[in-house]
Amino acid sequence: MRQSRAGKRPLTVLHLVQPVDGGVARMVVDLVRSQVGRGVRALVACPPGGPLAGQAAEAGAEVLPWSAGRAPGPALASEVATAARLIRLSGTDVLHAHSAKAGLAGRLAVRGRIPTVFQPHAWSFDAMEGRPAGLARTWERHAARWSTRILCVSEAERRAGEEAGIAARWSVIRNGIDLDRFGADSAPDRTGARAHVPPLDGLPAGAPLVVCVGRLCRQKGQDVLLRAWPGVVRAVPGARLVLVGDGPEGERLRHLAPPGVLFTGAVADTRPWLRAADVVVLPSRWEGMALAPLEAMACGTPVVVSDVSGARESLPPGDGAHCLVPPQEPAALRSALTALLSDPALREALGRRARSHARAAHDVRTTAAAVLDLYQEVLGPSRPATRECTP
Repeated sequence: MRQSRAGKRPLTVLHLVQPVDGGVARMVVDLVRSQVGRGVRALVACPPGGPLAGQAAEAGAEVLPWSAGRAPGPALASEVATAARLIRLSGTDVLHAHSAKAGLAGRLAVRGRIPTVFQPHAWSFDAMEGRPAGLARTWERHAARWSTRILCVSEAERRAGEEAGIAARWSVIRNGIDLDRFGADSAPDRTGARAHVPPLDGLPAGAPLVVCVGRLCRQKGQDVLLRAWPGVVRAVPGARLVLVGDGPEGERLRHLAPPGVLFTGAVADTRPWLRAADVVVLPSRWEGMALAPLEAMACGTPVVVSDVSGARESLPPGDGAHCLVPPQEPAALRSALTALLSDPALREALGRRARSHARAAHDVRTTAAAVLDLYQEVLGPSRPATRECTP
């Protein structure tokens, strides 16, 4: 491990990141904001073109351009070489690689020469089938030797890694959200929130509304939701569904959608939608621990999520009977949504518990402090992670 000159400069953490949107980007920005506030020199190396670079700069990070695709390809050798150069020239003390692609390039670039934290944000092999999934598992087993620590966002994600044969030093730090931004001290005013969502202007105050916030991609399972939705409308006439987000599956999903489903495209602020909804749904095929349901719960909105890694741990204890459904089962999703839309008292109780649970268990300040403590662990006692930091 390269030794820093004690007392001469602050800790330098380089966040190597791909993808540059969605929950991964939001978590990196939240971490950077907290780390900069503690006197850490936070760098973010990421591809240009997404929201991450600008948001990370606004949070106080030094942003370094790193051209990298979302999946491995012919450019991998160049991506690894560029990552190695950025890490070397920046004087990085800790490399924090986020998601599979950055974990691949970053660990090949460093190969254990400096403390390396790899955070999968959901395992790559969960997104694959057949031979590609096997190759991904083999890589992760091999690359664990170059991970000083593998950081999971849920115990379920850690268990999935162990079951895949990955032998590592593990840490689990659950995802947190900005409660100053998404938190609520009282029950949400859904009628008032709907007035701030232009596409729903004029929607009857009592019209049941389901909102799905997420990248339009296979992972998030919006196709499963669209197959379930006609049955929901038959059981709850007048119910409306809004899909908030954009992504590679957008055109196909619009083609699959029954009449009356609204697609907003990408939005800068999801809060009005989360507060306007009677239920927020995320029928993912795989996750580490999704942020959108946590943000919805913090807003006091009940959620229905598929029972994938992190989902059960994100919910208030005991609420799984109403809020969890098996992944890729439209009938189960339809039943859960119908039950909640038909029972205002149950929705209110679930929303109240969700708001309290999010405030108690998913504060991003707690998450960020735990990550900084993890850096201290991987650095060892000779290099305090908050040297010359100001609270």
